Amino acid sequence: MKLTYSIIIPVFNRPQEIDELLRSLTKQTFTKDFEVLVIEDGSTLKSDKIVSKYTDLLNVKYHFKESTGAGASRNFGMQLATGNYFIIFDSDCIIPSHYIEEVDNALKQDFTDAYGGADAAHESFTTIQKAINYSMTSFLTTGGLRGSKKVIGKFQPRSFNFGISKKAFEATAGFGKMRIGEDIDLTFRLWENNFHTQFIENAFVYHKRRTSLKQFFRQTFLFGNARPFLNRKYPDTAKITYWFPMLFTLLFLASFVFLLFGFKLFALFFVIYFVAIFIDSYLKNKKISVAALSIVTTLIQFTGYGSGFLKGVFGFN
Repeated sequence: MKLTYSIIIPVFNRPQEIDELLRSLTKQTFTKDFEVLVIEDGSTLKSDKIVSKYTDLLNVKYHFKESTGAGASRNFGMQLATGNYFIIFDSDCIIPSHYIEEVDNALKQDFTDAYGGADAAHESFTTIQKAINYSMTSFLTTGGLRGSKKVIGKFQPRSFNFGISKKAFEATAGFGKMRIGEDIDLTFRLWENNFHTQFIENAFVYHKRRTSLKQFFRQTFLFGNARPFLNRKYPDTAKITYWFPMLFTLLFLASFVFLLFGFKLFALFFVIYFVAIFIDSYLKNKKISVAALSIVTTLIQFTGYGSGFLKGVFGFN
């Protein structure tokens, strides 16, 4: 089958991000034509003028629609697309020049109706963006499940870097109505319909993760809160590892209580763990500021996801 690619980018009030993303797409080493659809999800800060800058450089189309959320905007774009394989990016991504070529080569060697890739930190990212990227991708924090082919089995693609064939989209109707976890929900429905997914190691993106520490906590809280719902909806996909952040959070809080009674073992464990985070992040990022902040973002990631998961499991308010 000859693959033709349509790139779908939902955007909401982020014209500057669209500028960076489209600029990176003009530098692709992939020599065949591909189309780009920018779907404006009811923004007040529109991206139409930014998109118009690239009409001579890319086969790019701009569509404005009422605000219905990112999932519905992705579906809207896939319904309009002319390609037979759709590549979905979040607007806060920068795409490496080799990306589409890597995807095309991988799918020709081992075709699957869906794929995902990793995210990485670009050298231009801020300290907090690099620290968050570390916490979301490191083996010491996530087991490397989001960015290492060696430890990935049946991969669950994420919406910021998601590929799906037209055939699979039509069979599943694309993203559902969930606002958080909608990409995982789609992956599970793909599997139920006997479509396969894969992780393409070199098809990574630079994901800026526009956020403050407060917003990062809320984001991870919502991710954690969505997982118990997905576990109940798809019980065969539930894993014991999904409980780890909640256990981490409870043990972290308990360590302070134990300290009051002279028990230092739990506190020592967390000290050793955070020292390991600092060293590992420093070796990867070569900056003390990023390494130090990685301790904070890791703690936020675990406690945010863990408390969200706890609420989702037990229905706490």
